[in-house]
Amino acid sequence: MRKANNTYWISFCNLKSGFINTCFRGSVAASFFMGMSLSSCDLIKMKNDQSGSTEVRQPVARANDAFLYRDELIGITPPGTSPVDSAARTEAYVNSWVRKQLLIQEASRKIDINEAEVERKILDYRFSIIAYEYQTFYVKQNLNASIDDEEIDRYYKENIDNFILKQNIVKATFLKVPKNAPRTNKIKELIFSKREKEIKELKSYCLSFSAAYHISDSTWMAFDELVQNSPLTEIPNKIQFLKARPYYETSDEGFLYFFKVDEYRISDNTSPLEFVKEDIRNIILNKRKVELAKQLEDEVYNYAVEKNEFEIFK
Repeated sequence: MRKANNTYWISFCNLKSGFINTCFRGSVAASFFMGMSLSSCDLIKMKNDQSGSTEVRQPVARANDAFLYRDELIGITPPGTSPVDSAARTEAYVNSWVRKQLLIQEASRKIDINEAEVERKILDYRFSIIAYEYQTFYVKQNLNASIDDEEIDRYYKENIDNFILKQNIVKATFLKVPKNAPRTNKIKELIFSKREKEIKELKSYCLSFSAAYHISDSTWMAFDELVQNSPLTEIPNKIQFLKARPYYETSDEGFLYFFKVDEYRISDNTSPLEFVKEDIRNIILNKRKVELAKQLEDEVYNYAVEKNEFEIFK
């Protein structure tokens, strides 16, 4: 491979051929990508073939000298779309086309447009879409989505400085009960009870009478999210409140509020693993997707180098 110092011209068609041969030899996916990866030359030929047709094209909209034809609306609505939805989608597309054409024409009158640069950007954008579609397909086919707790725990420990709490979190019980609800004087007793019978009684009471509730379990929750729409959101020093008040009752015009904290973690401290477990799972999955996309790119390129399927000219 020769090192290039000047302006290059890359034989893209040869590179594209190598790309396809590398990734899809003997694969069902060959037809998928080859059908999708028409070169710009192919598109020009298609347009020329259409323009040479003797069939009269039916316009559906005009913006000065630009026309939108009915055959250009094919594929806008997927099969099975109802006539009403199809008409609405087509109308929206036509209106959007008119607005864009008028804007483009206005821009052409007011500023100098570098047509060659515009065409290069269009081509780059088109190639980016094709590459993205195939990378997505490749990743979907090859991604291992299985992540065990050991891997999550290892990632958490290796990157623990990245898991600093931005909010106060709690394991807590919270009830919002109308003042006219029955037996409100027994709620505190039920909240503190460890007996299975009374825990079930509390859950039943909440289902019957509470306006909002959360009974403490192994789940960490953001304090502000748990007590939203209650007077507890107005507490000025929430950190001091959590440290000093393992149990708290208050009320407003229509409701009684009961709040019992089993555990808490203060913002700017390390988050417990349980609170960020799903975040870590998503991080690991995304890292695998990036690695697969890079792997695909390297495999295609290295195979093309090995088979001498592209050239770079000085």
